[in-house]
Amino acid sequence: MIAPTVSTNIDVDALYRALATPRAIEEKMLHLIRQGRISKWFSGYGQEAIAVGTAWALHEQDYILPMHRNLGVWTTRDVPLRPLLCQLFGREGAFTEGRDRTFHFGLPEQRIIGMISHMAAMLPVACGIGQAFQYKQEDAVALAFCGDGGTREGDFHEAMNLAAVWNLPVVFLVENNGYGLSTPTYEALAETEIVSMASGYNMPGRSVDGNDIFGVIEAVKNARETALRRGPVLLEMRTFRMRGHEEASGTAYVPDEKMDTWAERDPVERLEEYLRIAGGWADDDLKALQSDIATTVNDAVEWALDQPPIESTPEEESAAVYAPHEPHDEAPPLEADLDDDTATAERRYIDALTDALDEALAADSDVLMMGQDIAEYGGVFKVTDGFVDHYGPERIRNTPIIESGAIGAGLGLAIEGLRPVVEMQYADFIACGFNQIVNNLAKTHYRWGQPVNVTIRAPYGGGIGAGPFHSQSPEAWFCHVPGLKVVMPSTPRDAKGLLHSALHDPNPTLFFEQKKLYRSIRGEVPSTPYRIPLGQARTVRDGVDATIVTYGLGVHWALDEAAHWAEAHDRSVAVIDLRTLVPWDKETVRASLSETSRVLVLHEATRTAGFGAELAAEITEDHFELLDAPPIRVAGADTPIPATKELEETTFSAKRDLRDAIERLMAY
Repeated sequence: MIAPTVSTNIDVDALYRALATPRAIEEKMLHLIRQGRISKWFSGYGQEAIAVGTAWALHEQDYILPMHRNLGVWTTRDVPLRPLLCQLFGREGAFTEGRDRTFHFGLPEQRIIGMISHMAAMLPVACGIGQAFQYKQEDAVALAFCGDGGTREGDFHEAMNLAAVWNLPVVFLVENNGYGLSTPTYEALAETEIVSMASGYNMPGRSVDGNDIFGVIEAVKNARETALRRGPVLLEMRTFRMRGHEEASGTAYVPDEKMDTWAERDPVERLEEYLRIAGGWADDDLKALQSDIATTVNDAVEWALDQPPIESTPEEESAAVYAPHEPHDEAPPLEADLDDDTATAERRYIDALTDALDEALAADSDVLMMGQDIAEYGGVFKVTDGFVDHYGPERIRNTPIIESGAIGAGLGLAIEGLRPVVEMQYADFIACGFNQIVNNLAKTHYRWGQPVNVTIRAPYGGGIGAGPFHSQSPEAWFCHVPGLKVVMPSTPRDAKGLLHSALHDPNPTLFFEQKKLYRSIRGEVPSTPYRIPLGQARTVRDGVDATIVTYGLGVHWALDEAAHWAEAHDRSVAVIDLRTLVPWDKETVRASLSETSRVLVLHEATRTAGFGAELAAEITEDHFELLDAPPIRVAGADTPIPATKELEETTFSAKRDLRDAIERLMAY
């Protein structure tokens, strides 16, 4: 047996209980699986010293972002055992109420933020938490766990670089247990000494015996001090998982000699040996303590298993998807509540966005902005021009080219109560941050009730000859994901009011800004801050012969076409601007259909699986009795967007098909 590092000033009695508790739970879980009482368990057997030692070493104000096998983080931070076990078993009383399993949840009051299943995805979140600590000048760090396999993910490298560039108080802890499920580390990593990666990001790195509880504590304490003083640290914890990735998968892929070697390094037995030699503990003392821990665990486990299965209703589950919207005291008034004599000024679409952001930054120091080239350069479209001079680089921050990392950091900031705005240079590039949006931001409130006030601004759309990678309209990707809100203003007045609402909404909001409209349209806009409620459409033109339901650039196409039909054919076409796609205003659409009985849905994006398909399906299903003709969709072609404006207009643009489509609708 390899002895642990000798340490002083540690209550070894309490430390042993802390280490032996997750081991006792591990052993109980293995018995339950053999008895057929549970079906799945992700074991951390043999790795407990890392989780326990980390939680022991950090301060109570520090955040820990653990993974599947870090049960010891939760138990060492005194998370109540009974509800924790209900969570593991999916019983009534679980923290996530059955909405996610095992350690996929957060307890901010315990400063623990659990994982999602996508490896390394929580490392950028740790950066955001560290950024919040740095901004608020708090003496705290964020420590994020990652496995050796997860170090191949882009989020790992984006987070490492971001933390290093911004000198964030973050500790990256890699549990190197030699396997990513069944794939040996040497088959997955070109450089198996993970600690060597630290030098590439100009941060300190240290390789640690992860099965030595005292060594782990000492390394984490030192890393914390370094992170507070000069920035991020990488710790590689060498360890081994003695059970399968999950119990049913087994360990047949591991050579027997490796199992024997690591069994000699068992962290619990090493601490017991230390207690016998250095502490003078007798075997009877250890057995008595082990029995006491086992009894406590057994009683809690049996109690949890006796709890009823979780029950819910579709209504309760739907209500959990979004955080309830309760505007802050400093929120601007609603547009409808503005005085009639409120001053207005003619503003371009881009000016209205700039005004809203400027007003929000001035009113609330919790509003921060991140994005590529948004500071001194002012953003590629100059929406944030001059902001860094007024609000400083701590609030207007240039990020590296890391869409996923920046969005994940936004979640970390939101967890700490800040209101981040993340700018995508072009909406096309949002694909690089897709996982953070649809799996992390979107699902967080549903899973464990955390509001996520993150606004993602994304310049989208065609009309400026920018080609297939700078002209897409990707709104439909996100309308499909519960938990997100999707906003697409078409006028300067709406852009300002809707952006203020997005900034005050406690849910992740995709705010799409049509690039061609930035400088091509003008309108009267109130000179004071105001909000337009999300989910409220606007009837921009009344009509009795047909209704066009649209948004964004489509609104302007529709208005032009409605004017043509009025002048050339004496036909009255209503135009409804949805403004918000999720949620969308069904009542306003129904009211118009009750007058016109004919509907055309129009959007700039490609036709197949575009949001217009959803609109047409919902209208047909809910309002069939009002219709005198089937709904017609007009959308962009099912091709990439060509680079020249001439080709875009003649082969792709929905506008080219609009008049013929209205003729068919009228003639039906």
